[in-house]
Amino acid sequence: MQAIFDIYNWNVDRFERIDQGLINTTFIVITKEGQEYILQTVNHLIFKDPSAIDQNIQLIGKYLQEHAPGFLFTHLVPTKKGDTLTFYEGKYYRAFAKINGQSYDVLENPLLAKAAANAFGQFTAALVNLPIQQLKITLPDFHNLSLRYTQFETALTNGDTNRINESKIAIEYLQSQQDVVKRYETFIANKDAKLRVTHHDTKISNVLFDKQEKAICVIDLDTVMPGYFISDVGDMCRTYLPNVSEEEANLDLVQIDKGRWTALKEGYLNAMGNILTSFELAHFEFAGEFMIYMQALRFLTDHLNLDTYYGAKYNGQNYVRAINQIALLKAYSKILQ
Repeated sequence: MQAIFDIYNWNVDRFERIDQGLINTTFIVITKEGQEYILQTVNHLIFKDPSAIDQNIQLIGKYLQEHAPGFLFTHLVPTKKGDTLTFYEGKYYRAFAKINGQSYDVLENPLLAKAAANAFGQFTAALVNLPIQQLKITLPDFHNLSLRYTQFETALTNGDTNRINESKIAIEYLQSQQDVVKRYETFIANKDAKLRVTHHDTKISNVLFDKQEKAICVIDLDTVMPGYFISDVGDMCRTYLPNVSEEEANLDLVQIDKGRWTALKEGYLNAMGNILTSFELAHFEFAGEFMIYMQALRFLTDHLNLDTYYGAKYNGQNYVRAINQIALLKAYSKILQ
C-alpha cells in the first residue's frame, strides 16, 4: 500500500480495511497530520469503465461547488499529479476526504426512512439543472425492466430444466404480472418522464447520518447516472418497507411497515414534490411495483441460470430471494389498495 500512499503524497500513520459495500474494496487512511481519507479500489469487472464514474463524480462535484456550495458532497481527492483516478498494478484507485457520520445496514425506524428518502431527493433536486447529457452511463441497462424480462424469458428456454420445473409457481406468477413491464414502457416513453441525475442504489447504508439520526450526505456514487425517479424511489420501497431482508425464507414474515411507507413518501416529496411532473407524481406508487418486480425477475433468472450472476452461498438461495420478492410485491400491492 505504501506505493499508493506515495502517489497521494500521504504521510500515513495507520490504515485499515472497512466493510463498505460489496463491490469495491475500501480502506480508511489516517495521516500523521491527522487527516482522514477513504481510499477505494474500483471493481472494473463490474464497472467496465471506471473513468466514466470518475468523470461523473468530478462533474457533479464541480456543479455543486458552483451552484450549491453548502451541499455536503464526497469530493474526490487528487493525487500529487492531479489525477482523481489512478491505475496501479491492475487496480483502479480513488480517494475521498472522510466525512464524519454513521451509516446503518438495517433501517431501524420510520424516521430513518424519511431522512434517507429526503437525502436522496435533495441530491436529485440539487442537480436538477445539470445538463443530463454530460453525465456518463456507468452501468448500461441497469434498471431496464424490458431487458430484465427478456433475460427471464431466455432463462425459461435455456436455463436448468430441473430448476425450471421446481420453480413453476414462481414463474407463472411473474408471467401473470407482465403488465408491470408494459406500464414501465409506457412510463419511459412519455415526454413528462424526465431523465434526471439518479443514484440508482438508494439502500439505507448509502446515507450518512449524524448522532441525532439526521441525514447529512449521500455516498457510494458509482451508479449515479441519468435515470428516472422510479429507480430511486423503487429501490427505497424495496429495501426500506419490509421488516425483513430479501434473504428471509419464511414468507409469512415478509410484511410491509405502513409507517415506513408514509415516511418514505413524505421525505422524498418534501425534496422533489415541486420538481416532479404531474405525470411522474401519478406514478409514485408504481415505482415500488417496478423495482420489486424487476428484482424478483432478476433473482429467479439467476436461479434458473445456475447462479451465474449473483452467486449463491447455498443451493437455492436465489430462489429464496425471488419468492421473497414475490411475497413483497404482493404485500406492496395490498397497501396500495
